[in-house]
Amino acid sequence: MKLFLVSIFLFAVSCAHPTPAAQEYTNISVSELSERLNQAGPLLMINVHIPYEGEIEGTDVFIPFNQLEALTDILPTRRDTEIILYCLSGRMSEIAAETLLTLGYSNVHNVVGGMGAWEAAGFTLQHTAPSH
Repeated sequence: MKLFLVSIFLFAVSCAHPTPAAQEYTNISVSELSERLNQAGPLLMINVHIPYEGEIEGTDVFIPFNQLEALTDILPTRRDTEIILYCLSGRMSEIAAETLLTLGYSNVHNVVGGMGAWEAAGFTLQHTAPSH
């Protein structure tokens, strides 16, 4: 009987203290991105769109959204590095953000609307050949 009561107690305690929620990425607007690009501090901005459709000035690297796991050598070793992801419309960068979370990155941002929203807000895109 004591074992049964201890089991019920332990079950109740485990239910009262659920495990922490999974990490989430942060959605940011193009105006928030513009502000962030004008601030000091390290960040890594990644264009994950395929095929190449242009880039936002300040982009550090091009990694196709579906190749992040295969190209981890390009990613920062520090998992708390601020990473900003974008694509043309936002869908590929959402997938990339989820992928980075599964790889253990904790400071991940997705640009809502991507390059389309960037241009719609009056900002310009650059068109150069991607380095990767």
